[in-house]
Amino acid sequence: MSTVNTVTEQLTRAGQAIEHDSFAIIDAEVQSHSYTAEQWPIVRRMIHANADFEFNGLTDFHPQAVQAGVAAMLRGGTPVVADVEMICSGLSQPRLAHFGMRTHQFISDADVIAQAQQEDTTRAVQAMRKAHRLGLLQGAIVGIGNAPTALIELARLIAEEGVRPALVVGMPVGFVSAAESKDLIASQHEVPWLVIRGRKGGSTLVVAAVHALLSLAEAQQKLTTAQG
Repeated sequence: MSTVNTVTEQLTRAGQAIEHDSFAIIDAEVQSHSYTAEQWPIVRRMIHANADFEFNGLTDFHPQAVQAGVAAMLRGGTPVVADVEMICSGLSQPRLAHFGMRTHQFISDADVIAQAQQEDTTRAVQAMRKAHRLGLLQGAIVGIGNAPTALIELARLIAEEGVRPALVVGMPVGFVSAAESKDLIASQHEVPWLVIRGRKGGSTLVVAAVHALLSLAEAQQKLTTAQG
């Protein structure tokens, strides 16, 4: 059986070779890290996404984060709720479709904008509330790479309204409440999380983390089939 994932890998041998060589360079330059065998492919892909080795250390995992994310993907049909369209555009639709997954974001919806103006909140807050009203957050993978207020609101929904996503990938970038929002989501114990500590982050990193989880899920799927 091939050791190469057929859905979550690059589509050509040349593309696969470049990606694998990049991973090998990262492994060689990092030399050592404190991540588990399941966690490191996620961190490595995040480093690969922007050539920033500081993510070796800044990336932090809830103990069940990888297991929860992979299990949610293998269940099939798990929604991915994002704070901004950039995450939805960056994620590979064929890779998501392999697990029956779809993306959702509401940041530019007219009703979200109107409610934010009426309540003097951010669109990101109202977008999370809309996702909750639509029942999309329960059991979802939630990816937040741009708006700290979305992550803060999600933490409130978890604490006060019993929302239980399968996994929160919390990586908003910025200077106002970005670090604090990630510390907040990581301080709760009800839902597994994957965060970048401090100010760094961004939609690209969320996409990289989710793609790495998809790759782990496909590898698990292939192993289960082979043992079957």
